[in-house]
Amino acid sequence: MAQVTASAERTIDAPADRVAAALADYESVRPRILTDRFSEYRVDAGGQGAGSRVHWKLAATEKRVRDQLVDVDVPVDGTLVERDANSSMVTTWQVRPAGADRSTVTVTSTWNGASGIGGFFERTFAPKGLRRIYDEVLTNLDTDVRG
Repeated sequence: MAQVTASAERTIDAPADRVAAALADYESVRPRILTDRFSEYRVDAGGQGAGSRVHWKLAATEKRVRDQLVDVDVPVDGTLVERDANSSMVTTWQVRPAGADRSTVTVTSTWNGASGIGGFFERTFAPKGLRRIYDEVLTNLDTDVRG
């Protein structure tokens, strides 16, 4: 079983503290910036950063839907770590200043991939698909924090 990694990055024209706060807002901002690939979104606990527990279904493809129950941690300023209780997936959102009123957001997900031929296809295609989904979420985040 090999580890699979997918990531995306975007520079956003908003201060890092505003972007980090928006990402940590699972009650109002997250539902607005998620794409149609996410369904059945709900906040089970918290809703603001560390200690939040959030549920959604992620349709990575038409046939591959992950039912995710995510526990949120904030180990350092500007970083959110989302651990899926239903799988080995861990997603890290990192926000870094990129000038006075700009920031760079990097999202990286890792998980234990399948073995065999299925694992080969997962390692080959899943990162590209998830990167496209994250690119759309980051675009929506950019629009949201500037709006």
